[in-house]
Amino acid sequence: MKALKALSDETRLRILNLLFERECCVCEVMQALNISQTRASRNLNLLYDAGFLHLRKEGLWSLYSIDEAGMPGYFVNLLEAIKKSIAGNIIMAQDRERLLKAERVGPCCVRKMQK
Repeated sequence: MKALKALSDETRLRILNLLFERECCVCEVMQALNISQTRASRNLNLLYDAGFLHLRKEGLWSLYSIDEAGMPGYFVNLLEAIKKSIAGNIIMAQDRERLLKAERVGPCCVRKMQK
């Protein structure tokens, strides 16, 4: 099942952790998790394709959020279980702290961050 496979990766769980907090663009995920643009985009895309995320375009940004309205009921149960399992996880807490400082800096951020 595509949904369970999407949830089987630590990076994707860390991304969901961020999206439980707020809507994010790729560059914010990159900053919060300290990962490359390619890795952030690939994992966001896998979560989107599995049906967990909503994608909205705003100017230059592709903004991702958890698609509670569009997902089946059992997806909501899966996400609730994930929320419970990551509560108190130190890595997840550090990711959320870095998200507070992350900025939407546009398409040029990818080139600047990879140097």
